[in-house]
Amino acid sequence: MARALRLAIVLAKQKNVSPARRAAFDILRRVADGAFSSVLLAAEEPKLRASDRALAHELVLGVLRRQSWLDRTIEHFAKRRIESLDLPVRVALRMGLYQLRFLSRIPASAAVNESVNLVRGAKLSSASAFVNAVLRRAIREADYDPSSEAVDPLEKLAIETSHPVWLVERWMRSFGPTEAESFARANNEIPPTAFRVVHKRAGEDQIVQQLTAAGASVEPSTIAANAFRVSGATAALRELSANGQIYLQDEASQLVTQLLDARPGDRILDLCAAPGGKTTLIADRAGDNAFIIAADRSATRLTTISTTTALHQLHSINPVLLDAGDKLPFAPESFDRILVDAPCSGTGTLRRNPEIRWKLTDEDIANFSVDQKQFLRNAAEVLKPGGRLVYSTCSVECEENEDVIDDFVSTHPLFTLEKTLRTWPHREGSDGFFIALLERESGR
Repeated sequence: MARALRLAIVLAKQKNVSPARRAAFDILRRVADGAFSSVLLAAEEPKLRASDRALAHELVLGVLRRQSWLDRTIEHFAKRRIESLDLPVRVALRMGLYQLRFLSRIPASAAVNESVNLVRGAKLSSASAFVNAVLRRAIREADYDPSSEAVDPLEKLAIETSHPVWLVERWMRSFGPTEAESFARANNEIPPTAFRVVHKRAGEDQIVQQLTAAGASVEPSTIAANAFRVSGATAALRELSANGQIYLQDEASQLVTQLLDARPGDRILDLCAAPGGKTTLIADRAGDNAFIIAADRSATRLTTISTTTALHQLHSINPVLLDAGDKLPFAPESFDRILVDAPCSGTGTLRRNPEIRWKLTDEDIANFSVDQKQFLRNAAEVLKPGGRLVYSTCSVECEENEDVIDDFVSTHPLFTLEKTLRTWPHREGSDGFFIALLERESGR
């Protein structure tokens, strides 16, 4: 009886929390335990109304983007180290403070009360008064900025932009103070939505007219051919995507396949293919008489490729389970085009995947670089003379990009580096990508 009563009390408290905040609270707790926000948000979306879905996205991504700034501010108001607080208390405080500081449309009372109720619903009622007190103080001292206490310019920028100090320092060494600061600030902005039309399923004029009629603003990309940026008409976008008529994909990601320049009849290897955005774009543009191997070491992620392939009505893609770090099970010189879109640190996607900045280490970047060099060496063995090899990452780190290509070119004299490209959030508005185009000499 007592247990049933306690459960009823917990459920009653949870009812006093909006679905958006409850979803964000649960997702942020799971991200702290190692999960990825993009995966969890995608799984939660069908359960939420459109308005709740938007707020849940804003809370999850906003809190993760501003996490260290929020934590330092909480420590100031609480007079306690953030690590000393239970995880549910930490998350509830971050959510409440984020709403107070960055979401002006949210009433302060709602931000405070629902944060308190989240803690109570997590069976930490003893901390509810503490959460209430910290957030009430944040309301009274609305001008407090933790970066004002920093003396060192590097630390100040790291606090202002909510990045680890070591990461900002790395970017300053690599790109200089101005570029590093612009990049760090851009990482906290909401990225534009970009898409491409699946030519097997629809025409571009038809889709643009349909979205415009639904109230969207659509404009051609200035980065990638046949790509578009769009704002508004979220419901129409979701429907078109679900129907397989469009594919939501960053412009820089689309640019990668443009440089590959796959043609009808080509034998093409996409060596690190999942989740399949580039693979399916290659297939849609090259046509059904191309032959494409979509290789990945994750069986689960290969299933995603197969699902998208069927949705887009593509017939040239052949999923193959393999590790690109091992010797490839293909005959030498058997592919006309090879794409190595290598697994990487993902520092060019911090707007979309902000938790990366809190999980990444210098050692991780070094390990990625070792793997990337091996992937390229393996790919080179199966490219035909006169063939084209494109290497790309969504990282901005030189160790994963220029250093990898320099190593490859120095050890593979039959390959010529034709060009390299970088895209940046603060310049092009796209994700941060590095793309290198290599060609193998003909007849050798």
